[in-house]
Order: sequence, then C-alpha cells, then structure tokens
Amino acid sequence: MSAQPARMNGLPHVVVVGNEKGGSGKTTIAMHLAVALQQAGQRVATIDLDGRQKSLTRYVENRRAWAARNNLPLVLPHHCTVARAEGSSAADNERAEFVAFDRILSEIQHEHDFVIIDTPPSDCYLTRLAHAMTDTLVTPLNDSFLDLDALARIDPVDFSVTGVSHYADMVREARRGRRLVDGVLIDWVVLPNRLTSIGAQNRRRMDRALAELSVMLSFRVAEGLTERLVYREYVARGLTALDEGSEPMPRARARRARQEVGNLLAALRLPMTDRGRNRAAMRAEWFKSRHKPLELDSLLLPSPA
Repeated sequence: MSAQPARMNGLPHVVVVGNEKGGSGKTTIAMHLAVALQQAGQRVATIDLDGRQKSLTRYVENRRAWAARNNLPLVLPHHCTVARAEGSSAADNERAEFVAFDRILSEIQHEHDFVIIDTPPSDCYLTRLAHAMTDTLVTPLNDSFLDLDALARIDPVDFSVTGVSHYADMVREARRGRRLVDGVLIDWVVLPNRLTSIGAQNRRRMDRALAELSVMLSFRVAEGLTERLVYREYVARGLTALDEGSEPMPRARARRARQEVGNLLAALRLPMTDRGRNRAAMRAEWFKSRHKPLELDSLLLPSPA
C-alpha cells in the first residue's frame, strides 16, 4: 500500500478518525477501535499523524509500560508515528512527512487487516492525504452546535442547515477524488460523541440537523460514546474500557462502557476476517488456561506393557 489514493484488493482496511475540531474524542475512539478489533482477532496497526501532540502515541506507550509492569496480557497494536518535519520550507516539510508516511504504509501493508489513523485537529497536508486514502472515515462530534460548526452552518432561528463548513468541504473533495481514482466510495460515519444531557429541545435540534446533513453529505450517523470517567481516567495507564480484569472498576459501569464500544464496532460494519475470528477464539482459550498447572500424569505414568 502506498500513500496514494489508489489501493488494491487484499490490503488493509484503512480507518481514519478525523475532525478538525479538537477535543472531540478522536484518540479515545481510535484506541478503543484498535483494541476491540484486536480482541476480535484482527491484526491492527495504528498510525499517529499528530507529530506535535502525539496523543495516540502516548496512549500506546502507557499501555505497553503498564502491561510490562503488571505482567498483563494486554493486546497492543503495531504502532507508528509520523514525525513532524520542522524545516524552514513548508514544501520540504510536506515532502519529508509524505516520505515518512509512505514508508510506514509500505512496511505494514502485508501484515495487518486494519490500519487505524488518528489525525491532528487541523487542516494539514497529512490530514488531507489520510482522508483521501481511507476506506472508513469516522468523525466524532461533540454534542453541541459549537462542534457541529465544523460540518455545517446553522440558521440561528429555526436551526436548519444553511450550508456546509470547512471540514465537510474537505471530506467531500477527498471522496470525490477517491471515486475518480479507483471507484471507491468512502464510508463516512459521524458519531455524536461524549453525549451529555443537553435538554430535549436541543437534542431534537441536533438530531434534525444531523439527519439533514446526512442526506446532503451522504454520511451515516451512529451513536458514539457517552461522557464517562472510564474513558478518561485510565489513559495514563493505557487502559481501555475493554480490558476486563486489568483494572478494578464497578461492574455496571464497565459493562455499559463495553456495550457502547461493541455497539460502535457493529455500527461501523468493518470487514473482519474469519481467520481473525479464529485467532480470537484461540487467544480466549489460551487466556482461560494460562494459569492452569500442566497435567503431567500421562507423562509420568508408565505405558502399558
């Protein structure tokens, strides 16, 4: 696979988590998707394109350190970071970042079923490149009209959609270019995320605006993640809501969070492989039996004459 939009069958399915608005929960979504897919037996690579903030990179590093410190069998994606180029020429910086991104993709293309890319909260060269090559675009959106502004202009009186905004324009252009290159229609899923109690009237207004936009921009709306402490309080340890048994938490809270992530994965309709499901089943059997003592009776007893 190359950092060009054209891709061939048999290569990883690319999931880009993107939104130019910061604080929408992109990294949380990316990490939970990666862990959920790995627990389903899929081979997953993650790429952090935010070479400045490196939120996903730190999340993975924390996870690796916590697993080693506590001897936990946590699944870990194959993680890569595209370093931020900081030369004096913008053109040279873009060229250097493209080369680094392309090298990473070339290294992981034949060894993984999914590549999950976390993008920076800005319109930059790498963000546009990732959007042009994605198969599934996931856009988390905070539960407010402030965040909806990244997608649409809203009438202040009746809250109808009056036009599309900068990020939606960029996605529309990326989809158009991809369709012309290889005929693929990028599946765009918008997630009302970090859901809070905004009132019944505002909820209806948001839902109506998203429904109108979904027709205008051809995206699907799926339910994101509720604003829960479980998604935030274990980041320093690299844990997710899916890591059962690795960290004590109230059972009801953990169960609700895991159900949310499971619903999200189902809503994305990602093409998981049967081979991966078999790997997940074998891993589950190993996990259940790893603390059992070896049965040596058959080895120690003499064989019959």
